[in-house]
Parts: sequence; C-alpha cells; structure tokens
Amino acid sequence: MRTFHCDKCGQLVFFENVRCENCGSTLGYQPYLRAINAYEETQDDLFRSLNPVDAGRLYKKCVNYAREGVCNWMLEAGAPGELCASCQLTRTIPSLASDKNRLFWKRLETAKRRLLYTLWELQLQPAPKADDPDAGLAFEFLEDTPGHRVMTGHADGVITINIAEADPAQRERTREQMGEPYRTVLGHFRHESGHYYFDRLVAGSKWIAPFRDLFGDERQDYAACLQTHYDQGPPADWDRHFVSSYASMHPWEDWAETWAHYLHMVDTLDTAFACGMRLTPKKAGEPALEIEDRPLRTGDFDELLADWFSLTYALNSLNRSVGMPDPYPFTLSTPVIDKLRFIHDVVLAHRGLGPR
Repeated sequence: MRTFHCDKCGQLVFFENVRCENCGSTLGYQPYLRAINAYEETQDDLFRSLNPVDAGRLYKKCVNYAREGVCNWMLEAGAPGELCASCQLTRTIPSLASDKNRLFWKRLETAKRRLLYTLWELQLQPAPKADDPDAGLAFEFLEDTPGHRVMTGHADGVITINIAEADPAQRERTREQMGEPYRTVLGHFRHESGHYYFDRLVAGSKWIAPFRDLFGDERQDYAACLQTHYDQGPPADWDRHFVSSYASMHPWEDWAETWAHYLHMVDTLDTAFACGMRLTPKKAGEPALEIEDRPLRTGDFDELLADWFSLTYALNSLNRSVGMPDPYPFTLSTPVIDKLRFIHDVVLAHRGLGPR
C-alpha cells in the first residue's frame, strides 16, 4: 500500500485515518483516486476536496462513516446512494445490540477495505452483487447462534465471515488448535476472495488446463476431500508441494491459499516500496533489496520473488531481535513458486499486461 499525506499540511497519514492530527482536517478515502484526501466541511454537511487532482469538488461521507464510525470512505456529493464502494458490498452485518459486535464489525470492514485497495490496484474491483447478481460480490458478517455455527467461506459470489474471527483471542485459539503458523482477518478475506476470482478468471477459460496441471483437477469431490483431510490430516510432505497444509485438501483450496499468499506478497512489497525501504548489506552475498517500481505494476515475477525473499529475511530477522515470532513463517518450494507465477500471469493477462 502506498503512503498518504494530508493535502492541507503535508503530514503523513494512514489508510484508516479520519482526521489529520497535525492540522485537524477531515480525511477520507477516495477509491477512484486510490488516495486519502483532506477535506474542509461546508455549511450543507458536504466536504470540499483539498486534493490538487480534484480540488474544490464536493463529496459526502459514507453513511457508515458519518453515523456508525466503521468506515472512512467518501462518495461524490451527487451520488444517488449513501453507501461507499466498499460498504455497498456488505449486505449483512452483525447485530449491533452489543458494543463487542460493533467493534468486530469495524475490524472486519477495516480488513475488507485493505483487500479492496489491492483488488482495485490489480484492476479487479468487484461489482456489488445487488447490481450484478451473476458475477457480483457480496459479504455477510454473521455470528454463531445457539445450535448454529457460522462457517467462514464462499459460495456463488457471497463471502461469509464469522465475526468471531475479529476476536484476537478466539482467532489465536483457533490458530493453535489447527496448527496454523498464520491466521489473520485480512488473510481470511484474501483467501475467500480467491474462490470468487477463480470463478471470474480461471473457470471456463483458457487457464483451466494449465491450472489443472499445477493445482490438480478441481472436479474431484470436494466434500470427500474435506472429510479425508480432517480424518487423516495433510500428507506428510505437504510443504514440498503446497503453501499451507490446508492447501493440500483440494485444488480449490490450493488456489485460494496461493491467491491469498500472492496478495500478501504484492501488498507488502508495495508498502515497502512506498516507504523507500532498502537493504544494503555490509557483506557481499547477503540479501539486498532495492525495489525499482511498484510490484503491482511490474510484469517480472522473478524480480518480485527476489525482492520478497530479501524483504522477508529482514522482517523475520528484526522480529527475532525483539523476541517476537516470525511475521513470515513460510517456506516457498519450487511447486509453490510455480503456482504463484501462474497467478501472476493470470492477473497480468486480465490487466492486459501479459500473454493472453
């Protein structure tokens, strides 16, 4: 993710900010510019942009920004609805009878907006399912009820997230129970979006044959594979072929896990590039890093991968120095790298930047 600055005073601001702490300006995200803009409020409850690109244009806050405090995206003043491009995708929210649920909802929306930022940068912005019932996307944030457990997953363009995933303590317990090295709210959104984009980009396309060569035949019985996975566990050598143990369950899950990993890579590298991060080792042969361009714009997967190895070496080393777990607890085998390269090619082709 790129860095942002207040249009009025130049102060560094962040993707989730709603106010510049230096000059007090109202801040809001403008998805079509992919920018956090500064605004001055008018007398009729609208907001005048101070961004040089659209200076003077009037906007309004998303209703979930103005009334609920769970969003910070803006709409043009004349837009017909009250929901921003992100909130339009959420069709079910948890009951707000408790403060806890409101907090969980906010955390889920925050992670969803980070996913959407990357998707827009990849030119993969989804249409709301309400506008496009066949190919659109919708999110449902649900909670367990007595006798009914909500399963996080995707079906027919609807991504369901159990709001318990927004509870760090519960999420950590689940991570340990399942023996996972990594489990985050954003990771769930990236994974489930992978299922959605498999249907949009691969299924029924020229990519399906090479997909099956790399990931396996997705036509095998999913329920049977799931039962086998939970009964017998992953293969002993899963790490030689898959990015995670869960990816070994079925080709659909292999794709979704690898897709999530690809988004994880490009967004982190994009942030490193925006922050001007470099590695200039004292000793020859140690990992070096100088990201020449935004990874979301490069067609060179080998360059992206080399940058990734250098960056994660530094991140893991820094965390170990302060006694924290590795932020990147993965090892990428050659088959996994081939799968990531395939996803890179599919995304580039969709953007018109690679072989079709």
